[in-house]
Amino acid sequence: MAWRLTRILCFVPVLVALLGSGAAQAAPAADNMVDVQLVLAVDVSYSMDPDEQTLQREGYAAALVSDDFLNALRQGPRGRIAVSYVEWAGEREQRVVLDWSIIDGPATARAFSDAIRAAPLRRVYRTSISAALLFSANHLKTSGYRGLRNVIDVSGDGVNNQGPPVERARDAVVAQGITINGLPLLLKRSTNSAIDIPDLDVYYEDCVIGGAGAFVIPVREQAEFARAIKTKLVLEVAGLRPPEMPRIIPAVSPPRLSCLIGERLWQEHWNN
Repeated sequence: MAWRLTRILCFVPVLVALLGSGAAQAAPAADNMVDVQLVLAVDVSYSMDPDEQTLQREGYAAALVSDDFLNALRQGPRGRIAVSYVEWAGEREQRVVLDWSIIDGPATARAFSDAIRAAPLRRVYRTSISAALLFSANHLKTSGYRGLRNVIDVSGDGVNNQGPPVERARDAVVAQGITINGLPLLLKRSTNSAIDIPDLDVYYEDCVIGGAGAFVIPVREQAEFARAIKTKLVLEVAGLRPPEMPRIIPAVSPPRLSCLIGERLWQEHWNN
């Protein structure tokens, strides 16, 4: 609900103040250790129209150079993260747009932000969250760094409709010690698409996210987009969860909706 996101967004200034007042300054980076290895896995399927894609790109680019993000970065044990920007759609449609880069201050953050903005937009068919998760988990192994935490930050506006079952992929990724956080986009729920569901945030909570401290921040209005992404990145760098988050359903518990709903809807309407 909108009030939930408002409460979460209001938490960021408090978090930044706490980090600035109570945390020790970052220690010099030792060998190849980073505070977090972060894959930004963003949906470029055809359900994402150019306006949504632009909002998504701009949201990440702006968040990475924000004062809140940079302050959280400085307060980490090593003061640096390794980050990569990946686009995904169908089962065989994953692309590393920006390979592993170190962000350790304003200059490197600005360079990565500018590179996000400069990359050409593209749109691809189908939606395979499961394949995106498996690809991102394998991509984490290629970084050349060692993270105190490993996080996949997945954003999208639809349910899995191709590739392995999303629960199976999630569990395989979480078993590797990786945290999956979600940014479900509910900006155009009134389009009545045959494969849209109204409670995409519930789907992400029950079927997509997992691991230590995993959380979901749903976005329902365009005006919330940039602030939601900034909040999410600050929390991921700080290794925290937002307050008043809904309970996270363990993988062994039955989800509130079918995690195969996307595959079922696709089969019903396109029979393939």
